[in-house]
Amino acid sequence: MNHLYQPSQTSPAQLNPSQVQTVSSIDPYVVAALCRLIGQCVLLETTRGAIEGTIIDVKPDHVLLQLHSQKYGRQACVRIAEIVWTMPL
Repeated sequence: MNHLYQPSQTSPAQLNPSQVQTVSSIDPYVVAALCRLIGQCVLLETTRGAIEGTIIDVKPDHVLLQLHSQKYGRQACVRIAEIVWTMPL
């Protein structure tokens, strides 16, 4: 039987940072589309619900929004992997 995941006997606290490997899926088309919307107001539907704001910055794994529904200039960092769809407002 081929096992994809084999738990180790090492706890996360015992790991050296150089031993940790981060795996992330990058969708270049979504990143490019979000980059074209920098400075614009958007509605992002995520797996946790909708969020509205102005796109401040886009990185390969997340988008930074200036929120409109919050006072005091709050910002949100949304993982691109959690975005279901995007609509410019």
